[in-house]
Amino acid sequence: MMRKKKYQTDLSLDAASAAAAENIPQELFTPSDAASSAMEHIAREHHSALHDDLVRLRKNKGAVVCSFILIAIVLFAIIAPMVSPYTYYDTDYTNKLASPSMQHLFGTDLFGRDQWTRVWYGTRISLLIGLFAALINLLIGVFYGAISAIMGGRVDAVMQRIIEVLVGIPQLIIVILFMMVLPPGVGTIVIAMSITGWVNMARLVRAQILKLKNQEFVLAGQLLGTSRWKTITRHLIPNTVSVIVIQVMFAIPSAIFTEAFLSFIGVGLAEPQASLGVLIQNGYSALRAAPHLLLFPAVAIILIMVCFSIVGDGLRDAFDPRMKH
Repeated sequence: MMRKKKYQTDLSLDAASAAAAENIPQELFTPSDAASSAMEHIAREHHSALHDDLVRLRKNKGAVVCSFILIAIVLFAIIAPMVSPYTYYDTDYTNKLASPSMQHLFGTDLFGRDQWTRVWYGTRISLLIGLFAALINLLIGVFYGAISAIMGGRVDAVMQRIIEVLVGIPQLIIVILFMMVLPPGVGTIVIAMSITGWVNMARLVRAQILKLKNQEFVLAGQLLGTSRWKTITRHLIPNTVSVIVIQVMFAIPSAIFTEAFLSFIGVGLAEPQASLGVLIQNGYSALRAAPHLLLFPAVAIILIMVCFSIVGDGLRDAFDPRMKH
């Protein structure tokens, strides 16, 4: 207790000296009467880093609005084809190219198929292609980049030369050639886009782990005998989650756009399967007679692309350490 009082007295003397130098009244400086039990109390409530990141994300109004739009699109893509009285392949040649109405909310196409059902079914297919392509790229890219960074030396050099070879080959050419060899389908498109799609993920993860591998917590784990596999899975990869999430948010719309382009030029999905690319190609063919066939799938893919980009930018700002205060 005497030591504490002496410490408070010393603080008061230092404050008084500073006050005299700045011509500040000394009565403004008085020792605190805080209880000894409260001396180590943390005033701010403790939150995890993820909680702080989500708080910053919620402050981004554009990202929040786009998140709700994406959730609504996903729900419609799942539910709308299930509750619709029509299927995506039912034809009605007596009701071809019908304009939007209460019976057919988005009208009908060249074969009298309900465009409402086909748009939402096609949105579901496009989202599935984007999601599965992004997941495959995530799995391959994360572990490839992590192993390359943690092994180092010749192993890292060889693995990076392989990436450089894949980067030198245009991805679109590989995808088109692959699609020409195998029959068209969702699985074929996903595999074709995953052949080189994981390269960017691997590079980002490798760069991030190279920054972390010499940190104190990694070196301490190695001194305690932690294996390289446990170091990668328990320490390094969890600390690259922000980079992984952001890259996935940009990889999904990229895969959707690639699928739409392939279907538009005729090497993607085939009729009667519906994806947004197939619907846009059909709408373009009948643009003059029925512009609504192009309008609705085009609006859907634009919303998906824009919303994913804005949410990805919001996540990047939320996870960026330089944005933290």
